[in-house]
Amino acid sequence: MKILIKEGKIINPKKREERIADILIDKGKIVKIAPRINCAGIEREINAAGKIVMPTLVDMHVHLREPGREDKETVATGTKAALAGGVTTVLAMPNTEPAIDSREAVKLLKEIIKEKAHSDVLISAAITKGRKGNELVDIENLAKEGVKAITDDGSSVDDSQLMLKAFEQAKKNDILVICHSEDRSLAKKGVLNLGFSSTCLGLRGIPKSAEFERVARDIRLAEEAEARIHIAHVSCKESVEIISQAKKRGVGVSAETAPHYFSLSEEDLWGFDTNKKINPPLRTQADSFAIKQALKEGVIDLIASDHAPHTENEKDIEFQRAEFGTIGLETALAVAATELIQGKFLDWPDLVNKFTVKPAEVLGIAKPEIREGREAALIVFDPVKEWVVEENNFFSKSKNSCFLGKKLKGKIEMVFYKGRFI
Repeated sequence: MKILIKEGKIINPKKREERIADILIDKGKIVKIAPRINCAGIEREINAAGKIVMPTLVDMHVHLREPGREDKETVATGTKAALAGGVTTVLAMPNTEPAIDSREAVKLLKEIIKEKAHSDVLISAAITKGRKGNELVDIENLAKEGVKAITDDGSSVDDSQLMLKAFEQAKKNDILVICHSEDRSLAKKGVLNLGFSSTCLGLRGIPKSAEFERVARDIRLAEEAEARIHIAHVSCKESVEIISQAKKRGVGVSAETAPHYFSLSEEDLWGFDTNKKINPPLRTQADSFAIKQALKEGVIDLIASDHAPHTENEKDIEFQRAEFGTIGLETALAVAATELIQGKFLDWPDLVNKFTVKPAEVLGIAKPEIREGREAALIVFDPVKEWVVEENNFFSKSKNSCFLGKKLKGKIEMVFYKGRFI
Protein backbone atom coordinates (compact mmCIF):
# COMPACT_ATOMS: atom_id res chain seq x y z
CA MET A 1 0.00 0.00 0.00
CA LYS A 2 1.35 3.42 -0.97
CA ILE A 3 0.72 6.22 1.52
CA LEU A 4 1.76 9.83 0.99
CA ILE A 5 2.04 12.20 3.94
CA LYS A 6 2.00 15.74 2.55
CA GLU A 7 3.66 18.92 3.87
CA GLY A 8 4.26 17.90 7.46
CA LYS A 9 6.93 19.48 9.64
CA ILE A 10 9.27 16.51 10.05
CA ILE A 11 11.28 16.38 13.25
CA ASN A 12 14.55 14.45 13.13
CA PRO A 13 15.57 14.32 16.82
CA LYS A 14 18.79 12.42 16.12
CA LYS A 15 20.17 15.46 14.27
CA ARG A 16 17.84 17.98 15.99
CA GLU A 17 16.46 19.08 12.62
CA GLU A 18 13.04 20.15 11.42
CA ARG A 19 11.87 20.64 7.84
CA ILE A 20 8.64 20.68 5.87
CA ALA A 21 8.50 17.81 3.37
CA ASP A 22 6.46 14.92 2.02
CA ILE A 23 6.94 11.31 3.07
CA LEU A 24 6.20 8.38 0.75
CA ILE A 25 5.53 5.04 2.44
CA ASP A 26 5.38 1.91 0.30
CA LYS A 27 4.81 -1.57 1.71
CA GLY A 28 5.48 -0.26 5.19
CA LYS A 29 8.82 1.40 4.41
CA ILE A 30 9.72 5.04 3.99
CA VAL A 31 10.95 5.13 0.40
CA LYS A 32 11.26 8.85 -0.17
CA ILE A 33 11.36 12.13 1.76
CA ALA A 34 11.35 15.28 -0.37
CA PRO A 35 9.82 18.79 -0.53
CA ARG A 36 7.27 17.66 -3.13
CA ILE A 37 6.54 14.10 -4.12
CA ASN A 38 4.39 13.25 -7.13
CA CYS A 39 3.81 9.54 -7.47
CA ALA A 40 1.30 7.34 -9.25
CA GLY A 41 -0.70 4.70 -7.44
CA ILE A 42 -1.11 6.53 -4.13
CA GLU A 43 -3.81 4.69 -2.18
CA ARG A 44 -4.00 7.09 0.75
CA GLU A 45 -2.94 10.72 0.94
CA ILE A 46 -2.65 12.44 4.32
CA ASN A 47 -2.64 16.23 4.51
CA ALA A 48 -0.19 17.04 7.30
CA ALA A 49 0.13 20.78 6.61
CA GLY A 50 0.58 22.57 9.93
CA LYS A 51 1.17 19.24 11.70
CA ILE A 52 4.27 17.83 13.38
CA VAL A 53 5.56 14.52 12.04
CA MET A 54 7.88 12.82 14.55
CA PRO A 55 9.23 9.35 15.31
CA THR A 56 7.23 7.19 17.70
CA LEU A 57 8.16 7.47 21.37
CA VAL A 58 10.15 5.40 23.85
CA ASP A 59 8.81 5.32 27.43
CA MET A 60 11.25 3.78 29.89
CA HIS A 61 9.01 3.87 32.95
CA VAL A 62 5.76 1.93 32.57
CA HIS A 63 3.89 -0.31 35.01
CA LEU A 64 2.02 -2.96 33.03
CA ARG A 65 1.02 -4.81 36.25
CA GLU A 66 0.98 -8.24 34.58
CA PRO A 67 1.48 -10.83 35.98
CA GLY A 68 -0.51 -10.60 39.18
CA ARG A 69 -2.54 -7.39 39.02
CA GLU A 70 -4.47 -7.78 35.80
CA ASP A 71 -7.35 -5.95 37.48
CA LYS A 72 -5.28 -2.75 37.13
CA GLU A 73 -3.64 -3.24 33.73
CA THR A 74 -2.47 -5.97 31.39
CA VAL A 75 0.22 -6.20 28.75
CA ALA A 76 -2.56 -6.00 26.16
CA THR A 77 -4.37 -2.95 27.56
CA GLY A 78 -1.17 -1.17 28.58
CA THR A 79 0.39 -1.49 25.15
CA LYS A 80 -2.84 -0.34 23.48
CA ALA A 81 -2.67 2.72 25.72
CA ALA A 82 0.97 3.14 24.70
CA LEU A 83 0.08 3.18 20.99
CA ALA A 84 -2.69 5.71 21.67
CA GLY A 85 0.00 7.92 23.22
CA GLY A 86 2.37 7.45 20.29
CA VAL A 87 4.62 5.13 22.30
CA THR A 88 5.84 2.02 20.49
CA THR A 89 8.55 0.93 22.94
CA VAL A 90 7.99 0.63 26.70
CA LEU A 91 10.22 -0.56 29.52
CA ALA A 92 8.07 -2.61 31.88
CA MET A 93 8.76 -2.15 35.57
CA PRO A 94 9.28 -5.30 37.69
CA ASN A 95 6.94 -4.55 40.62
CA THR A 96 4.44 -7.16 39.53
CA GLU A 97 3.06 -9.96 41.73
CA PRO A 98 5.33 -11.87 41.97
CA ALA A 99 8.16 -9.50 41.15
CA ILE A 100 10.29 -10.02 38.04
CA ASP A 101 13.34 -11.23 39.96
CA SER A 102 14.46 -14.44 38.21
CA ARG A 103 15.07 -15.93 34.76
CA GLU A 104 11.87 -17.94 35.13
CA ALA A 105 9.83 -14.78 35.82
CA VAL A 106 11.43 -13.05 32.83
CA LYS A 107 10.65 -16.02 30.57
CA LEU A 108 7.02 -15.98 31.72
CA LEU A 109 6.70 -12.27 30.98
CA LYS A 110 8.32 -12.78 27.58
CA GLU A 111 5.65 -15.34 26.72
CA ILE A 112 2.89 -12.93 27.78
CA ILE A 113 4.46 -10.17 25.70
CA LYS A 114 4.81 -12.43 22.67
CA GLU A 115 1.16 -13.42 22.89
CA LYS A 116 -0.53 -10.16 23.92
CA ALA A 117 1.60 -7.05 23.34
CA HIS A 118 0.55 -4.44 20.76
CA SER A 119 3.86 -2.56 21.00
CA ASP A 120 7.49 -3.41 21.76
CA VAL A 121 8.02 -4.23 25.43
CA LEU A 122 11.44 -4.29 27.07
CA ILE A 123 11.84 -5.88 30.49
CA SER A 124 13.42 -4.58 33.67
CA ALA A 125 14.06 -6.87 36.61
CA ALA A 126 14.24 -6.25 40.32
CA ILE A 127 17.49 -5.45 42.13
CA THR A 128 16.60 -7.60 45.14
CA LYS A 129 14.58 -10.78 45.48
CA GLY A 130 10.91 -9.96 45.90
CA ARG A 131 11.94 -6.28 45.90
CA LYS A 132 12.40 -6.70 49.67
CA GLY A 133 15.83 -5.10 49.83
CA ASN A 134 17.54 -8.07 51.52
CA GLU A 135 19.19 -10.25 48.86
CA LEU A 136 20.49 -9.45 45.39
CA VAL A 137 18.96 -11.14 42.36
CA ASP A 138 21.19 -13.11 39.98
CA ILE A 139 22.17 -10.10 37.88
CA GLU A 140 24.48 -12.04 35.57
CA ASN A 141 21.79 -14.50 34.49
CA LEU A 142 19.15 -11.80 34.19
CA ALA A 143 21.49 -9.89 31.87
CA LYS A 144 21.93 -13.06 29.80
CA GLU A 145 18.14 -13.30 29.58
CA GLY A 146 18.07 -9.88 27.90
CA VAL A 147 16.87 -7.72 30.77
CA LYS A 148 17.57 -4.05 29.95
CA ALA A 149 17.77 -2.69 33.49
CA ILE A 150 17.41 -3.57 37.15
CA THR A 151 15.31 -1.55 39.59
CA ASP A 152 13.30 -2.03 42.75
CA ASP A 153 11.02 0.74 41.48
CA GLY A 154 8.38 1.59 44.03
CA SER A 155 11.05 0.99 46.66
CA SER A 156 14.63 2.00 47.34
CA VAL A 157 17.31 -0.39 48.56
CA ASP A 158 18.10 0.91 52.05
CA ASP A 159 21.21 -1.22 52.64
CA SER A 160 24.08 0.81 51.16
CA GLN A 161 26.49 -2.14 51.07
CA LEU A 162 23.95 -4.25 49.22
CA MET A 163 23.30 -1.40 46.79
CA LEU A 164 27.03 -0.99 46.17
CA LYS A 165 27.24 -4.70 45.31
CA ALA A 166 24.33 -4.24 42.92
CA PHE A 167 26.18 -1.44 41.14
CA GLU A 168 29.35 -3.53 40.97
CA GLN A 169 27.48 -6.49 39.48
CA ALA A 170 25.64 -4.19 37.07
CA LYS A 171 28.96 -2.72 35.94
CA LYS A 172 30.39 -6.20 35.40
CA ASN A 173 27.38 -7.25 33.30
CA ASP A 174 26.87 -3.93 31.50
CA ILE A 175 23.33 -3.42 32.75
CA LEU A 176 21.63 -0.19 33.77
CA VAL A 177 20.56 0.48 37.36
CA ILE A 178 17.40 2.57 37.69
CA CYS A 179 16.96 4.12 41.12
CA HIS A 180 13.71 4.94 42.86
CA SER A 181 15.46 7.23 45.32
CA GLU A 182 13.42 7.38 48.50
CA ASP A 183 14.56 7.17 52.11
CA ARG A 184 11.55 5.60 53.79
CA SER A 185 12.85 6.50 57.24
CA LEU A 186 12.35 10.15 56.22
CA ALA A 187 9.23 9.67 54.10
CA LYS A 188 7.58 7.63 56.85
CA LYS A 189 3.85 7.50 56.15
CA GLY A 190 3.57 10.83 54.37
CA VAL A 191 1.03 11.28 51.60
CA LEU A 192 1.99 14.61 49.98
CA ASN A 193 4.85 17.12 49.96
CA LEU A 194 5.83 18.43 53.38
CA GLY A 195 5.13 22.14 53.41
CA PHE A 196 2.40 24.74 53.36
CA SER A 197 -0.19 22.52 51.70
CA SER A 198 0.34 19.54 53.99
CA THR A 199 0.03 21.83 57.01
CA CYS A 200 -3.15 23.50 55.75
CA LEU A 201 -4.74 20.20 54.71
CA GLY A 202 -3.79 18.48 57.94
CA LEU A 203 -2.03 15.59 56.19
CA ARG A 204 1.32 13.98 56.96
CA GLY A 205 4.02 15.34 54.65
CA ILE A 206 6.96 13.77 52.82
CA PRO A 207 10.06 15.98 53.03
CA LYS A 208 12.08 16.62 49.89
CA SER A 209 15.11 15.28 51.73
CA ALA A 210 13.58 11.79 51.48
CA GLU A 211 14.27 12.06 47.76
CA PHE A 212 17.38 14.18 47.35
CA GLU A 213 19.43 12.62 50.14
CA ARG A 214 18.84 9.20 48.60
CA VAL A 215 19.64 10.57 45.12
CA ALA A 216 22.98 11.75 46.53
CA ARG A 217 23.67 8.36 48.13
CA ASP A 218 22.75 6.38 45.02
CA ILE A 219 24.97 8.56 42.81
CA ARG A 220 27.85 8.27 45.29
CA LEU A 221 27.61 4.46 45.24
CA ALA A 222 27.39 4.35 41.44
CA GLU A 223 30.41 6.65 41.22
CA GLU A 224 32.38 4.36 43.55
CA ALA A 225 31.49 1.32 41.42
CA GLU A 226 31.98 3.25 38.14
CA ALA A 227 28.55 2.00 37.10
CA ARG A 228 25.78 3.58 35.07
CA ILE A 229 22.87 4.98 37.07
CA HIS A 230 19.52 6.38 36.01
CA ILE A 231 17.49 8.44 38.48
CA ALA A 232 13.74 7.91 38.07
CA HIS A 233 10.95 10.49 38.44
CA VAL A 234 12.94 13.52 39.62
CA SER A 235 10.58 15.90 41.41
CA CYS A 236 12.55 18.61 43.25
CA LYS A 237 15.17 21.25 42.60
CA GLU A 238 17.62 19.82 45.17
CA SER A 239 17.76 16.54 43.24
CA VAL A 240 18.37 18.52 40.05
CA GLU A 241 21.32 20.29 41.66
CA ILE A 242 22.86 17.01 42.87
CA ILE A 243 22.50 15.41 39.42
CA SER A 244 23.98 18.49 37.77
CA GLN A 245 27.05 18.39 40.00
CA ALA A 246 27.47 14.65 39.38
CA LYS A 247 27.40 15.16 35.63
CA LYS A 248 30.05 17.85 35.93
CA ARG A 249 32.23 15.33 37.80
CA GLY A 250 31.83 12.87 34.93
CA VAL A 251 29.57 10.37 36.69
CA GLY A 252 27.62 8.14 34.29
CA VAL A 253 24.26 9.41 35.48
CA SER A 254 21.09 10.06 33.53
CA ALA A 255 17.75 11.25 34.86
CA GLU A 256 14.10 11.38 33.97
CA THR A 257 11.06 13.29 35.11
CA ALA A 258 7.36 12.77 34.42
CA PRO A 259 4.86 15.28 32.99
CA HIS A 260 3.04 15.76 36.29
CA TYR A 261 6.19 17.13 37.92
CA PHE A 262 6.49 20.05 35.49
CA SER A 263 2.77 20.72 34.99
CA LEU A 264 1.28 20.39 38.48
CA SER A 265 2.25 21.36 42.02
CA GLU A 266 1.15 20.67 45.58
CA GLU A 267 -1.52 23.38 45.31
CA ASP A 268 -3.38 21.07 42.91
CA LEU A 269 -4.05 18.74 45.85
CA TRP A 270 -6.29 21.18 47.69
CA GLY A 271 -9.32 19.40 46.25
CA PHE A 272 -8.09 16.09 47.77
CA ASP A 273 -8.00 14.51 44.30
CA THR A 274 -6.45 11.08 44.91
CA ASN A 275 -5.48 10.78 41.23
CA LYS A 276 -2.89 13.45 42.06
CA LYS A 277 -1.51 11.40 44.95
CA ILE A 278 1.84 10.39 43.46
CA ASN A 279 5.19 9.15 44.75
CA PRO A 280 7.39 11.15 44.87
CA PRO A 281 4.67 13.71 45.56
CA LEU A 282 3.86 16.85 43.64
CA ARG A 283 6.18 19.55 44.95
CA THR A 284 6.08 23.35 45.00
CA GLN A 285 5.71 25.67 42.03
CA ALA A 286 9.40 26.53 42.45
CA ASP A 287 10.26 22.86 42.06
CA SER A 288 8.05 22.56 38.98
CA PHE A 289 9.90 25.51 37.42
CA ALA A 290 13.26 23.95 38.35
CA ILE A 291 12.26 20.73 36.58
CA LYS A 292 11.41 22.70 33.42
CA GLN A 293 14.74 24.50 33.58
CA ALA A 294 16.56 21.20 34.09
CA LEU A 295 14.91 19.81 30.97
CA LYS A 296 15.90 22.92 29.06
CA GLU A 297 19.50 22.74 30.24
CA GLY A 298 19.79 18.98 29.74
CA VAL A 299 20.37 18.13 33.40
CA ILE A 300 17.25 15.96 33.17
CA ASP A 301 17.77 13.88 30.05
CA LEU A 302 14.34 12.57 29.23
CA ILE A 303 10.62 12.42 29.92
CA ALA A 304 8.85 9.21 30.95
CA SER A 305 5.23 8.72 31.92
CA ASP A 306 5.64 6.65 35.11
CA HIS A 307 2.34 5.10 34.00
CA ALA A 308 0.95 3.63 37.25
CA PRO A 309 -2.58 2.26 36.87
CA HIS A 310 -4.81 1.58 39.89
CA THR A 311 -8.37 0.38 40.26
CA GLU A 312 -11.23 2.68 41.21
CA ASN A 313 -11.44 0.97 44.61
CA GLU A 314 -7.81 1.90 45.28
CA LYS A 315 -8.30 5.55 44.35
CA ASP A 316 -11.91 6.46 45.20
CA ILE A 317 -11.29 6.37 48.95
CA GLU A 318 -9.90 8.68 51.65
CA PHE A 319 -6.73 10.49 50.56
CA GLN A 320 -4.58 8.91 53.28
CA ARG A 321 -5.56 5.38 52.21
CA ALA A 322 -5.45 5.82 48.44
CA GLU A 323 -2.64 4.26 46.39
CA PHE A 324 0.13 6.44 44.95
CA GLY A 325 0.26 6.84 41.17
CA THR A 326 -1.30 8.15 37.97
CA ILE A 327 -1.66 6.77 34.46
CA GLY A 328 0.20 8.78 31.85
CA LEU A 329 0.95 6.94 28.61
CA GLU A 330 -1.87 8.58 26.66
CA THR A 331 -1.32 12.16 27.86
CA ALA A 332 2.47 12.53 28.21
CA LEU A 333 3.20 14.05 24.80
CA ALA A 334 0.26 16.47 24.89
CA VAL A 335 1.07 17.63 28.44
CA ALA A 336 4.71 18.18 27.46
CA ALA A 337 3.69 20.11 24.34
CA THR A 338 1.29 22.25 26.38
CA GLU A 339 3.75 23.05 29.16
CA LEU A 340 7.15 23.03 27.47
CA ILE A 341 6.48 24.12 23.88
CA GLN A 342 3.77 26.65 24.67
CA GLY A 343 5.79 27.76 27.70
CA LYS A 344 8.86 28.22 25.44
CA PHE A 345 11.14 26.02 27.52
CA LEU A 346 11.89 23.65 24.64
CA ASP A 347 11.59 23.69 20.86
CA TRP A 348 10.21 20.72 18.92
CA PRO A 349 13.54 18.99 18.16
CA ASP A 350 14.50 19.21 21.85
CA LEU A 351 11.13 17.94 23.08
CA VAL A 352 11.00 15.03 20.64
CA ASN A 353 14.61 14.19 21.53
CA LYS A 354 13.61 13.75 25.18
CA PHE A 355 10.87 11.29 24.22
CA THR A 356 12.86 9.32 21.64
CA VAL A 357 16.64 9.55 21.22
CA LYS A 358 17.50 10.13 24.88
CA PRO A 359 15.61 7.15 26.34
CA ALA A 360 16.91 4.98 23.49
CA GLU A 361 20.47 6.06 24.32
CA VAL A 362 20.00 5.28 28.00
CA LEU A 363 18.55 1.85 27.21
CA GLY A 364 21.08 1.08 24.48
CA ILE A 365 18.53 0.47 21.74
CA ALA A 366 18.18 1.81 18.19
CA LYS A 367 17.39 5.52 18.10
CA PRO A 368 14.01 6.43 16.59
CA GLU A 369 14.36 8.30 13.31
CA ILE A 370 12.34 9.18 10.22
CA ARG A 371 14.66 8.19 7.39
CA GLU A 372 14.48 6.72 3.90
CA GLY A 373 14.83 2.96 3.92
CA ARG A 374 13.47 2.54 7.45
CA GLU A 375 10.20 0.99 8.49
CA ALA A 376 7.52 3.63 9.05
CA ALA A 377 7.24 4.33 12.78
CA LEU A 378 5.93 7.85 13.16
CA ILE A 379 3.32 10.14 14.67
CA VAL A 380 1.26 12.89 13.05
CA PHE A 381 0.61 15.43 15.79
CA ASP A 382 -1.63 18.50 15.61
CA PRO A 383 0.16 21.12 17.77
CA VAL A 384 -2.78 23.54 18.01
CA LYS A 385 -5.75 21.25 18.54
CA GLU A 386 -7.23 21.69 22.01
CA TRP A 387 -8.92 18.86 23.87
CA VAL A 388 -10.03 17.98 27.38
CA VAL A 389 -8.81 14.82 29.10
CA GLU A 390 -11.82 12.60 29.79
CA GLU A 391 -12.07 9.23 31.46
CA ASN A 392 -14.01 7.53 28.65
CA ASN A 393 -11.24 8.24 26.11
CA PHE A 394 -8.58 6.06 27.74
CA PHE A 395 -7.44 2.71 26.36
CA SER A 396 -5.78 1.93 29.68
CA LYS A 397 -7.73 -0.47 31.86
CA SER A 398 -7.49 1.98 34.75
CA LYS A 399 -8.63 5.60 34.55
CA ASN A 400 -6.68 7.24 37.40
CA SER A 401 -5.28 10.19 35.47
CA CYS A 402 -4.12 13.26 37.35
CA PHE A 403 -5.03 15.27 34.23
CA LEU A 404 -8.76 14.45 34.12
CA GLY A 405 -10.64 17.62 33.15
CA LYS A 406 -7.47 19.43 32.06
CA LYS A 407 -7.46 21.24 28.70
CA LEU A 408 -4.39 20.39 26.64
CA LYS A 409 -3.06 21.91 23.44
CA GLY A 410 -1.77 19.38 20.95
CA LYS A 411 -3.19 16.00 19.98
CA ILE A 412 -1.97 12.85 18.27
CA GLU A 413 -3.93 12.30 15.05
CA MET A 414 -2.18 9.25 13.57
CA VAL A 415 0.36 6.62 14.56
CA PHE A 416 2.32 4.34 12.22
CA TYR A 417 4.00 1.31 13.81
CA LYS A 418 6.02 -1.37 12.03
CA GLY A 419 5.00 0.16 8.73
CA ARG A 420 1.29 -0.04 9.47
CA PHE A 421 -1.20 2.73 10.07
CA ILE A 422 -2.65 2.22 13.56
